[in-house]
Parts: sequence; C-alpha cells; structure tokens
Amino acid sequence: MRIGILANKEGWHYRQLTAAFKKCGIEPECYSITDLVAKVGMSKASTASGSFAGDRRLEELDALIVRSIPAGSLEQIVFRMNALHCLEQAGVFVMNPPSVIEKTVDKFYTSSLLEVYGVPTPPTIVTENRDAAMEAFRELGGDVVVKPLFGSLGRGMTRLDDPDVAYRVFRALEMHHYVFYLQKFISHDNRDIRAFVLGDRVLSAMERRGANWKTNIAQGAVGCPIELNDRQEQLALKAAKAIGCPYAGVDLVHSGDGEEFVLEVNGVPGWQGLQKVSDINIADEIVRFVLKGREGR
Repeated sequence: MRIGILANKEGWHYRQLTAAFKKCGIEPECYSITDLVAKVGMSKASTASGSFAGDRRLEELDALIVRSIPAGSLEQIVFRMNALHCLEQAGVFVMNPPSVIEKTVDKFYTSSLLEVYGVPTPPTIVTENRDAAMEAFRELGGDVVVKPLFGSLGRGMTRLDDPDVAYRVFRALEMHHYVFYLQKFISHDNRDIRAFVLGDRVLSAMERRGANWKTNIAQGAVGCPIELNDRQEQLALKAAKAIGCPYAGVDLVHSGDGEEFVLEVNGVPGWQGLQKVSDINIADEIVRFVLKGREGR
C-alpha cells in the first residue's frame, strides 16, 4: 500500500504520522505540493498523463493526507486545489478532501456554512468597502475582532473597540486590498475549547487559556484536558458535518451570557498542543481512520 503525506518532512506532524504508519508496516512517502507536475493529453498511453512528483506517479497512491498547503498566489492555490481534485477523481483517498480545504481556508465561507447548517456562530460582517467596514464596526457593538480572511494560528487578528483606531486600521488594510472580516467580540474570560473531530466522534478536546483574549496555543495559550458536555460535543460534530470534514479542529467559545458559539473550523488541523494533554495517540487514530476509509472505497 502506498500512502503519501503532503507535509514538511522535518515537521512534528509528519514525524508523528510516519511513526504511526510504520506500526502498521507502511512507509509513507513525503511530498510537497509545489513539486507537483500535472500532465494532460500527452499521448494515448494512459501512463503518459497524470500527476507526478519526480518519477513517482501520484494517481497510484492509495491515500494522501494533506498536512501542509503553503501560501501562494491565487494561480498557485487554484492549481494546487484542482490537482487534489484530479487525484481524488482518479481514486486516491484524499484527507481532508480539497472541497473541505476550499471551504475552511476562507473564514467567510466557513461562517456562512455554519449559519446555514444551524450552528451558532458569532455575528460577522464581511466587506471590501472601508466605509461599510466602519458601519459594520458600529453595527456589531463597537467591539470586534478583525481577522485575515485566510489565516491560521491566531496571526494577524486584531481586537478593535475604539472607532478612531478602527478607522486607522481599516485605512491601512484598504491600502493593501484586504477584505474586512469583522466578528463581534465574545467575552470569554480568555478561554475557549479546541475539539478534535475524527469521523463521527470527538476524539479529544482541551480548554485553551490565554494571557489575553487570544487563546491560540501558538500565541502562548496553555492547554488543559477537558471532557465536553453533550451540547459541546454535538456542536463540534455538527460544525464538522456542516463543512463535510472527515477530521477537523473545531473552536468553541462559551460567552459570559451563557451562550456557546463555534468560532472556526480548521480543515487542516494540527494537534501538537492537544497531544501534550491527551492520553490518546492522535496520529495512531488518524492512521486507523485513513486505512479504514481506504478499504471502504
């Protein structure tokens, strides 16, 4: 069986997955999506067309785990996603599928899908217009979090609760042609929950406690193991189902008013912070899921 992983070969997640696959007698192959060469209509021979990395034919993989999609231009991102679509159509079990990655990479699309599916998510307004962004700031109560439309690990998020500061930030963002993604700030005592969903269950979860309102582990927050209550578990599962994620990192927040919201759904979820506080070997569980998913195709 051939298993590929799109990842940084020196990265922690690749090493964890490699060790888990080796327990099953499988030596996974590491790829960078930037090395992909796609061939179309080269000749009548079926072996002449397809997707390659070096001399290795990717259509012959049994499964491909997507752990890393590097930043790039619009052309590069579109090509990479379409290449993954083509591999999936060729019968490769891709996890997460490109359709999921396309939904979760765009916070606006994720938020809209959560609302359509009836998953509570904070009031959010998205626009390209600076004046509309100022109006959105007021409409959302004058206390908002501005997030990059494409982004992760809490980088680039800014909380704005002063109209003059908001004006200056929006002017700066406008100069670089950014989209304004504004989300009402939910008071949460500097805590939230990361639930790791795998298939139809929450595999593990932790409460993240930050020194300030940012609760990302990458921003210095501390993770503590937590057992979700029934409502939290169902919210996490429903959010992942709304996006169609075989596996996902779902961020939940409990407001000071007693409400619970899904903040984000990560379609290429990391679990290094969660693994430190979990008794479950998450990489082992992912490998079992992939092998079972491949067998069921």
